[in-house]
Amino acid sequence: MKLYYAPNTCSLSPHIVLRELELEFELVKVDNKNKLTADGRDFRTINPKGYVAALELDDGQILTEGPAIVQYLADSKPEKGLAPPANSWARVRLQEWLNFITSEIHAGSAPLFNSTLPENVRAIFREKLFRQFDFLQVTLNEKTYLTGPTFSVADAYLFTVLGWSKFFSIELHRWPALSAYRDMISARPAVQAALLAESPQ
Repeated sequence: MKLYYAPNTCSLSPHIVLRELELEFELVKVDNKNKLTADGRDFRTINPKGYVAALELDDGQILTEGPAIVQYLADSKPEKGLAPPANSWARVRLQEWLNFITSEIHAGSAPLFNSTLPENVRAIFREKLFRQFDFLQVTLNEKTYLTGPTFSVADAYLFTVLGWSKFFSIELHRWPALSAYRDMISARPAVQAALLAESPQ
């Protein structure tokens, strides 16, 4: 398998999952500005949407969209327990979390990357994001991980998008449970290995 990624993007989530599952894969870096892969290919020929992550399977098929990728990967090694069985109530709850992270945290953070956004508009996006952080603070006061007592693909995704807070000068210490959660996830060996692999060499 090949994972097409760019540093500091949502592709870190499937990267973490690949390492948690101890699967064999190749990392292919993508330049998000010029849409070229590290070996000079036009990334849009791989994913016409033009953004990472994209997972190329051994048979050449391409899977895109992080929440779909991480569930596919988790199902390839169900014994690792990163996702509940398909068609179970617990799996629906996992999908509920993945959708929340996508629509409220990932999409809610994305406009803040726009440096030309007027400050009054930026403040509106920040406040909406902070309300979701308040919700996560309550949730993580009551349980260790999003879906219960064990790490899941939803945690890999939330950890990834929480990492963008540093680019917006948002201090997670305002939400102690959320900050402690992020520190706990960051200490996982698979997470450390993924971060190291994506860091500038």
